[in-house]
Amino acid sequence: MAEMLKSHDPRTGELIGEYPILDAAAVTEVVRAARSAETWWAAIGFAGRKRWLLEWKRSIARNAGELAELICTESGKPRVDAAIEIMLAVEHLNWAARNAEKLLGRSKLASTWLTRNQRASVGYLPLGVVGVLGSPNNPVFTPMGSIAYAMAAGNAVVFKPSELTPGVGIWLADSWAALAPNKPVLQVITGTSATSAELCRARVDKIAYAGSEAGAREVIELCAPTLTPVVVEKAGKGTMIVHVDAKLDTAAEAAVFGAMSNAGQSPAGIQRAYVADSVYEPFLERVVARARSLRPGGDRKASYGPMIMDSQVEVVRRQVKDAIARGGRAVVGGLESIREPYIEPIVLTDVPEDSQAITAEAVGPVLIVNRVANIDEAIDRINAADQGLAVSVFTRDVRGVADFAERIRTGVVTVNSTMAYAANPALPFGGVGEYGQGHTHGEAGLREFSRTLAIAEKRYRAPVDLSSFDRHPRHLRLTRAIFRIRHSRF
Repeated sequence: MAEMLKSHDPRTGELIGEYPILDAAAVTEVVRAARSAETWWAAIGFAGRKRWLLEWKRSIARNAGELAELICTESGKPRVDAAIEIMLAVEHLNWAARNAEKLLGRSKLASTWLTRNQRASVGYLPLGVVGVLGSPNNPVFTPMGSIAYAMAAGNAVVFKPSELTPGVGIWLADSWAALAPNKPVLQVITGTSATSAELCRARVDKIAYAGSEAGAREVIELCAPTLTPVVVEKAGKGTMIVHVDAKLDTAAEAAVFGAMSNAGQSPAGIQRAYVADSVYEPFLERVVARARSLRPGGDRKASYGPMIMDSQVEVVRRQVKDAIARGGRAVVGGLESIREPYIEPIVLTDVPEDSQAITAEAVGPVLIVNRVANIDEAIDRINAADQGLAVSVFTRDVRGVADFAERIRTGVVTVNSTMAYAANPALPFGGVGEYGQGHTHGEAGLREFSRTLAIAEKRYRAPVDLSSFDRHPRHLRLTRAIFRIRHSRF
């Protein structure tokens, strides 16, 4: 009998489902089926794919209540958070379906004076089969940021959900199969990290990964022998800057939500806030009051749910312990707040920049609030930490944001909000340096799962033909004269 993967409710430990752990042969067979389906999917064109994807969107929306309940059961998050996650995922699916042709379809390019006899164009074609490796923290929204865009671009997708949320992945695949039972454009494989490794080795055309830094390095290493390209969205959280003129109530609310929502397991949430010295105390007071009002739990009234991965509880404990040992202060909670599988809100301040709580991947409902002299110091600290995922800036001087945003080594900057970009499908999402390679969402996300095809068509013989060994000397003299006029004087 094949070995089975067991799925448990993180709130209670109750067994909720068993799923097969697919081996290399099974993964290969799924990829082979995907290649056959991709031929049909690419051939029906943008308009055909749009019709199918919008019908899938409507199916997910009609059955969102069922999917939300499954998300709650497998991840432990409150139902309202699960509902929001589904809404965001559906918005991205809708946007990708409706905008793929406009952004990827063939378009004409201007010619130069040397190529006026040519008609140039560029278009974007599917890669083929894309493998998507899911994360348990947002088991629908995060992978849909790759699945929707890859499918809209014309690719077939093989989705390997996290071993902690396999049922959510199966639900998504089944919802597609109900619409197109004989067209496996989207398939799901279940199993452990060994199954993920087999997908990386299966010679798909691209792998999209979302998860930990260690996992990202492993995926890149597994894909290297076959030169399979990888788009990486590493786990972690972002940073907030609170300027002297910020609306402190708004900033404090955003900081606590960004740090604590989803039990602090939202990528690009808030890990730490750098606050201008003159408003530090009143800002901290507001943060403390809001954090103390939150309560984790498994019931409908809970502010957030449990830690999804047992191992992350120990990571939080280690980081908080290190921060306090190095001189940081716990102004809300502390080590006593950690009661597996739940962690009550923890707010730390005066945390040294070399603490693990700042230098390591941030997880859990922990917020660091450190004072800085000014915006310049905040930017220096953010760049020094080299965790360029997302930065939120709170200020009333919105006209000056672009200037200092360009000085921050990050992929996304939001102004007077946190994580707002998630609801805007047109906005590309991607980190900088080790915090991510490639992009999801938006035009960049569609092109991430496409290949470029440029075409140059000669329409007539050029009056001055330089692409021949029979060039006339008069043509060369004329060309040099035009060149000097165009480029040496202006």
